[in-house]
Amino acid sequence: MKPAPFAYTKARTLKEAVTLLAKHKDDARLLAGGQSLIATLNMRLSAPELLIDINGIKGLDGIAKKGKFVEIGALARHAQVERSDVISRHAPLIALAMPHIGHPAIRNRGTFGGSIAFADPAAELPACLLALGGEIEVAGPKGKRKVKADAFFKGLFETALRPQEMVTAVRVPAADKNTRVGFAELARRHGDYAIVGLAATARAAGKGIADVRLAFFGVGATPVRTKKAETALATGNIDAAVNALDLEPHDDVQATAKVKKHLAGVLLRRVAKQLLEARP
Repeated sequence: MKPAPFAYTKARTLKEAVTLLAKHKDDARLLAGGQSLIATLNMRLSAPELLIDINGIKGLDGIAKKGKFVEIGALARHAQVERSDVISRHAPLIALAMPHIGHPAIRNRGTFGGSIAFADPAAELPACLLALGGEIEVAGPKGKRKVKADAFFKGLFETALRPQEMVTAVRVPAADKNTRVGFAELARRHGDYAIVGLAATARAAGKGIADVRLAFFGVGATPVRTKKAETALATGNIDAAVNALDLEPHDDVQATAKVKKHLAGVLLRRVAKQLLEARP
């Protein structure tokens, strides 16, 4: 299929992009990596009147450690994030997730901010951001604001972004010697969207762990935290954590709800071992 007709413009500055979004609202879409947008255009699931190309905006593709946080610009390509020493050293959960995102050709073009803004419930990065307790910086006509990951993902492909706003950067706490992370997913083929996945963080506490955050993906309309299982896992009891899973997945083309619930337990056992057995 071919997309419906649309106009095209290339924004050179953040202010220009935001002004165009404010003017056209729901009739406009941003073009960054385009790895999700082009597919929805071709299937006519999206039919904007205007595409705003933001690839010419300078300063939105940086990756840097700033104090206690790692900042990732919205236009940073997945491949750039995957190869980054800053990410491997200071954001190890994201480093674990990157090879699972699509295939090399997709990672060469797709952007970090685009994945967060698109908010596919089976995607890795929204779940990582939720597990890390990160925040999203967005820009609009009234300037910039920050939204916590726990409040950003609202529903199926729905976020806290307003029609005239765009993601500019993502920030996550920089890892230290007490940081523990775990990641696993099950997909039909490597690079496919996950049937079920799990991103997790914790902090070392003596011989155990504390501050556990478990973010499942592929099991709901958004990435989902399982707080009862988090509490149970903090005691070191993996069986109790699996039994405490309160996920309510739905049947989809990949698997039944029953299968997804079972696989979530399998992944929790794998990731729990990563958290509990990790060493500085």
